[in-house]
Amino acid sequence: MSPSRTPEPPGLDRQLRRNRNVAIVCAAVFLGMVGAAFAAVPAYRAFCQATGYGGTVSRAERAPDTVIDRQLTVSFDTNVRDLPWTFTPEQRSQTMNLGETKIAVFKVTNNADHPITARALFNVAPDQAGAYFRKLQCFCFSDQTVGARQTVEMPVLYFVDPKFAQDINTRNFTDVTLSYTFFPAVDAKPQQAAAAATKPKA
Repeated sequence: MSPSRTPEPPGLDRQLRRNRNVAIVCAAVFLGMVGAAFAAVPAYRAFCQATGYGGTVSRAERAPDTVIDRQLTVSFDTNVRDLPWTFTPEQRSQTMNLGETKIAVFKVTNNADHPITARALFNVAPDQAGAYFRKLQCFCFSDQTVGARQTVEMPVLYFVDPKFAQDINTRNFTDVTLSYTFFPAVDAKPQQAAAAATKPKA
């Protein structure tokens, strides 16, 4: 005689199905959040460049039509991360009128015995000034490749929007700092490693 089976409590199957559905929904929400986080990176970058949030400098298509007699001193800061480069500004600072277009020149020397490609990230301090600091041309807009033992000059064409003088958060500033940091270009690392490995030895 087979042992009798204890009947399952009423509603147990329904509860199991409910738990399974909840688990599926939670997994879908988690994956959606992860996907949204990755998608938000370029959107956040575009937002920063459009608004100057966090000191991010925005790109301009043309210079302003107005220059006002309100001077601002722009200082330049340069850094490198994980690169055998020497990176310096040819001028430590520039004094300009708001709306005036200026050119700042930077110098990069690649101290390695093979070409290296890198990209510069940038910001302005204080952060509030980022909304008004505009670049017309800049080496930071694309990857830069510097040959072995080569020294190159990299110009930046920029201006500070005259609205800087009207904003309650910036109108009392007399000095701002434009900072650049060069990092190895992610896509260029394999090619650079291969070039270094195949370079003939003396």
